[in-house]
Amino acid sequence: MTQVAEVQGFTNSHDRYPTRIASGPSMLQRNEPAVWGKPADGPFDAAALAGHEARGFTIVDNVLGAGEVTSCREELDRLSRDPSMSDSGRVITERGTDEVRSVFDVHRRSDMVAALIRDGRILDRARQLLGSDVYIHQSRINSMPGFKGTGFYWHSDFETWHAEDGLPVPRAVSCSITLTENYPFNGSLMVMPGSHKRFVQCVGATPENNYTSSLVEQEVGVPRREDVTRMAAEFGIDQFTGAAGTALWFDSNVMHGSGNNITPYPRSNLFLVFNSVENTLVAPFAAPRPRPEYIASRDFTPLS
Repeated sequence: MTQVAEVQGFTNSHDRYPTRIASGPSMLQRNEPAVWGKPADGPFDAAALAGHEARGFTIVDNVLGAGEVTSCREELDRLSRDPSMSDSGRVITERGTDEVRSVFDVHRRSDMVAALIRDGRILDRARQLLGSDVYIHQSRINSMPGFKGTGFYWHSDFETWHAEDGLPVPRAVSCSITLTENYPFNGSLMVMPGSHKRFVQCVGATPENNYTSSLVEQEVGVPRREDVTRMAAEFGIDQFTGAAGTALWFDSNVMHGSGNNITPYPRSNLFLVFNSVENTLVAPFAAPRPRPEYIASRDFTPLS
């Protein structure tokens, strides 16, 4: 049964991608493209756009220079130590430790990140991929410390953003920028190329305030092992590695995850999530109420 909810005057009564169901999950065919723009709209040429549509992700080398990477890492350290960030819930630590796992809402707490999201190297590509003006749905820095960093289980971001934030369709894209070297062995991101064309329904109702535990370890909104096995057999698994300053652009519905980091080498990435202004949030499709503003922004002002 489709959930109907009300948030800030918005309602949803038609759900193209039902999830968090009681039983019998399926893989649904995606209805929307991954690329909405044309070669003339931005830096990606026709071949790059075709590759992104087919794979669901694109890697761009040397997006940030060494000095910019250093500045981003310094911002991570500063925000991680800021008591107001911790007190507001924006700093997520590893379970049972004080090791920082994620820092949210960084574009509104850092002038440097605020400038970066408007930089043509970033903003022009986001607009081109989504074929419209864009705004920031979510920004965060993910940190995976050496020896202690725990991974992120296989998931589609869109499944969570649809269920818990009210994102109508997968017309959003993430830009993950490496702030440290991402090796194959220090918990780097794994992606299933082409998996964005399927939507995997998940089983289980969303608990109240699920985000308070899911940001540490996600248990609701993840696919069954048999679905992961089936998708891996069909699409294969690629790994995102590269020097600091490399950017991975990936569709919101790509199946991805990462393993634990048991090496001495920490891994940190800046995540900037862009959503089309033509795809703004409504009420959550499978949660009692929206997640906090610092996790899922409802400021739909276009970036300029």
